[in-house]
Amino acid sequence: MTSSPPPGLRPDAELAQVIAHANRSDNEKIEYIRAKEAFIIDMDGVIYHGNTLLPGVKEFVQRMKDTKKKFLFLTNNSAPTPRELQQKLARLGIHVDESHFYTSAICTAKFLSTQKPGGSVYAIGEPGLHYALYSHGFDMNEVNPDFVVVGEGSGLNYEKMARAVKLISAGAKLIGTNPDVNAVSEHCLVPACGAFVSAIELASGKKAFFCGKPTSLMMRYAQRILGCSRDAVCMVGDRLDTDVLGGIYAEIDTVLVLSGVSKREDLANVAYAPYVVVDGVGSLVPPSSASVMAASES
Repeated sequence: MTSSPPPGLRPDAELAQVIAHANRSDNEKIEYIRAKEAFIIDMDGVIYHGNTLLPGVKEFVQRMKDTKKKFLFLTNNSAPTPRELQQKLARLGIHVDESHFYTSAICTAKFLSTQKPGGSVYAIGEPGLHYALYSHGFDMNEVNPDFVVVGEGSGLNYEKMARAVKLISAGAKLIGTNPDVNAVSEHCLVPACGAFVSAIELASGKKAFFCGKPTSLMMRYAQRILGCSRDAVCMVGDRLDTDVLGGIYAEIDTVLVLSGVSKREDLANVAYAPYVVVDGVGSLVPPSSASVMAASES
């Protein structure tokens, strides 16, 4: 007489499938990723550095279009609107519809609308954050808001930080659009949302709730937009602590590209790993496709 496995344990067949999936060679993993139905793609450090398009990006995007893949550019940067991101890529020679962009500002606004529809916020950030909050029915309030929302931007100063601390002490909830403490510019790392929120946390004695990567919240929203099961989607990013970790939390296969923040040696410092590591998104384009596109441009 055989007994069923204890609750919570995988059946043998499913466990064998998981092991086989993890034990593929790197080339087999890349082929598996290429066959995915949908791609969630980070932007900074993956698609561009500042105003410089990274190698292989044109071929990668064209390949997704040619093979009718679903794709969503996902950024923790709360400053730009989807239209601004679309226009930036257009200036760099990449033409995609505005609907292919999703920011941590939109994710934050969507989350807050599930917590207190029609509420009010004191927002510290750029137009992309304010636009997302207005679009989801929130009013701006510097006196007694429901939430203090912090994003990226160069406009943070002592006065705004002091007001945020005062409002939080009076009962407003502290929300961070994302936990990134730094971001990649063209030549160096610059402070980002997580660094600003940390200062407010220390001064107020209250902890923030973050909405962007690596929370599974943002990944689930993105997956829902794409309309695919998690097995059909992969996450392509340059940061172990946000892109890869977020994919792992959401049980989505992850691709770490080495064109941005995280380097191969950083893998030794974390207790998790991406599904596969590649130099850049150009590695996800089959050689034959890349050759055809290069020939058409010459």
